[in-house]
Amino acid sequence: MRVGLNPHKDQPLAEAVFTHQVIIPVHIPNQEGYFTDSLRIVQKCLDSLFSTSHSATFITVVNNGSDSITANYLTQLWQEGHIHELIQTTAIGKVNALLKGLVGHRQALVTLADSDVLFLPGWQQATQEVFLSFPKAGVVGIVPQYRLFLQHCSNVLFDLFTSKQLRFFSVQDPVSMEKFHQSIGWGPSNPAHGQYTLCVKSVSGITAYVGAGHFVATYKRALFDSIQSFTEYRMGGTSETYLDELAWRKNTWRLTTYANYAYHMGNAFEPWMDEIDYSGKQAVLPAISVKPLPSATSFSLFLKHKLFKHILKNQLIKAWFYRFKGLPKTHASTY
Repeated sequence: MRVGLNPHKDQPLAEAVFTHQVIIPVHIPNQEGYFTDSLRIVQKCLDSLFSTSHSATFITVVNNGSDSITANYLTQLWQEGHIHELIQTTAIGKVNALLKGLVGHRQALVTLADSDVLFLPGWQQATQEVFLSFPKAGVVGIVPQYRLFLQHCSNVLFDLFTSKQLRFFSVQDPVSMEKFHQSIGWGPSNPAHGQYTLCVKSVSGITAYVGAGHFVATYKRALFDSIQSFTEYRMGGTSETYLDELAWRKNTWRLTTYANYAYHMGNAFEPWMDEIDYSGKQAVLPAISVKPLPSATSFSLFLKHKLFKHILKNQLIKAWFYRFKGLPKTHASTY
């Protein structure tokens, strides 16, 4: 039976202390074979996050079916207050784990990251700078990659088709860009991919790459006003398409910081991962106010992501567009 009145009934939540959430799912089923170095990689990932995040960052870790060694390590971090929320579950897949971490929070910005991301100093400030400089930004990545503008960015190209804000720029950090693609076993099919890429430049002079990957990226919380409840895949398949399409379904842009602010570690530890300088305290950034984001109309989706995208697939039109946006003529037809 119930005796008395619960003192918390009808009481509003306290004013938000945190302005930014980071969610990292961890899946290490054992310490053998492919996963031999995985716990060490996760430790580097979380240590780098702790060292580069400001104190108003709410850190959520989802233990996605890991073994007892990993579970005990994560529990200790939670007990010591290094992470604010630890969700324990069986192996339900990467995106399903991310979805669990999303609910019950109200920070305007939420970063979704793999557990092999090595965060670099300044990533939060650079991310917030892009959001403030480009009000239409819905997703901001921190790892520049080859030709990201070809993935789920038709609305950006359409919106800025005649604008001088949209231009090909020289890649700011070709070494880091190449390092990322080497880490996943990819390389440029064309040397120009590592030299030039499509960017957008704000009125205030901030430059960002068009496009964003899903290995680590920050989303406006408003993109998740209707959260998908379940995906069918552990990894890959159509599961990450859900995240990729969020921005353009709300008619917002996918962008990436002009400088590189994270590395991909993969599943094998390498000595360079211990050589990053994490000295210096991260200043708390002011909270970003994000208004509700209306869904794009059916006509807008058809125009920008069907018709316009189809037109740009024509080789002659694509080459003309690349030259129109500043790509050197010698690369336009083969880029």
